[in-house]
Amino acid sequence: MATAAKAKRAARKAAPRTVRVWEDDPLSMGAVPVERPVPTMPRARLKFAFDMAQPAAGHHEVGTPEFRYWVAADALARAVAYWQPLLPRTQTWQRGPQLDVRLDAGEKLNAFYNRQTLTFFHGTAAGQTVFTAESPDVVAHECGHAILDAIRPQLWDAMSHEVAAFHESFGDMAAMLVGLQLESLRAAVLTETGGILNRNSRISRIAEQLGWAIRQQRSCAVDDDCLRNAVNCFVYQPPEQLPISGPAVTLSSAPHSYSRVFTSAFLVALTGMVVVLSREANRPPDSAMVSEASIDAGKLLVAAVQAAPIVPAYLSQVAAHLVAADQQLFNGRYNDAVDNGFFGKGLLTATSVVAASRAAPTMALGAPRTARAGELPAVAVAAEEFGLGDRPLLLSAPAEPPSLAVSAINREGGPATPPSAEATARGFLRELMVRDRIALPGRVRGDHLDTHEVVEDGGALRVVRRLIDCN
Repeated sequence: MATAAKAKRAARKAAPRTVRVWEDDPLSMGAVPVERPVPTMPRARLKFAFDMAQPAAGHHEVGTPEFRYWVAADALARAVAYWQPLLPRTQTWQRGPQLDVRLDAGEKLNAFYNRQTLTFFHGTAAGQTVFTAESPDVVAHECGHAILDAIRPQLWDAMSHEVAAFHESFGDMAAMLVGLQLESLRAAVLTETGGILNRNSRISRIAEQLGWAIRQQRSCAVDDDCLRNAVNCFVYQPPEQLPISGPAVTLSSAPHSYSRVFTSAFLVALTGMVVVLSREANRPPDSAMVSEASIDAGKLLVAAVQAAPIVPAYLSQVAAHLVAADQQLFNGRYNDAVDNGFFGKGLLTATSVVAASRAAPTMALGAPRTARAGELPAVAVAAEEFGLGDRPLLLSAPAEPPSLAVSAINREGGPATPPSAEATARGFLRELMVRDRIALPGRVRGDHLDTHEVVEDGGALRVVRRLIDCN
């Protein structure tokens, strides 16, 4: 028995302690994998169940299922390690303590979250096969959707351009924040940007490889250096005044395009937070400052998401609650940084920034405004307006009571006036139909990725969300 015990100990010592993975995205680092410690996966809450058995740790070849497993496992372990301390102690996924992960569900240049799984695919472009699960950017983005759905499930069915865009923005912000937990990546970004994080860099470029692959098929569909770049010149415009779709060089009301406004504002704010820490320390920005700012930014983001009401002008409410959260959590330490990001991008007027700061001491941050998932007010519209017969059609409207009298900036520089909750929901449905992203009764779609579906609800019809994809 002593000999057997010694053999087990020897085997454990001989077992590989590192795996080969991509650090943030295959194309962002010259297609050279790095060595990382074998990830420690969550064991209680926020667990994952992969659709393949855990392979032996080691340095597997790029493109193999084993390599793909460890890339995804490393990214997901880092994502949970970042988010879990910022969430309520009992927080689980929206479906419960465990979320399924499908590493290669077929041929598509896409990935999605559907409340049950994080699902990834593969596709071929210019003779090269791209696996979306091999990009930590894509994995952290999809995990970001699941995190947001866990802490604010009422957003899921909300029929709103701004809510849909924020879900995409949260995914991209998650990819950046999770990436910045790697010291090696922080060092690379500091060198690349000179400490000014809102310059084009490895951290601002989201999913370079997937973006490259999509450009081979549709050259104007994504940014010219990645899927979406958080460094951009877009400013807030009311979504109902934007085109429904367009090339990546323009802003449209499509969720992935429109999300870039908030993501860019957040990166500007994060940059300012690093500058605040640098000034306090009286030395240039360093890795420790970027780490501290990234964690504090996550705290602000979680507090704002939990408290912001779901209204037609949702992005301004989240931005205002970020301002308020800074007052409550950090005594206004990052006031100038947060203001510069969201005022500078037109998401808050100057008077809205002041109103959010003044209201902060009396606000209750940190708890969702409604108790049960899906408890948004439903508005009934005529289904025949959308070619769906003569029954009522129920839409989950962004109609929670606003908590702050704030607004974005309109084209004339004044406060933007959003449409009603019902008009917002109607407009969002019309755009889903124009973009062919909604499954209708009696229509066979095969493997088409519909984000929404019209389902039977008693004697009425109802629009529900099926999934959120990354492209």
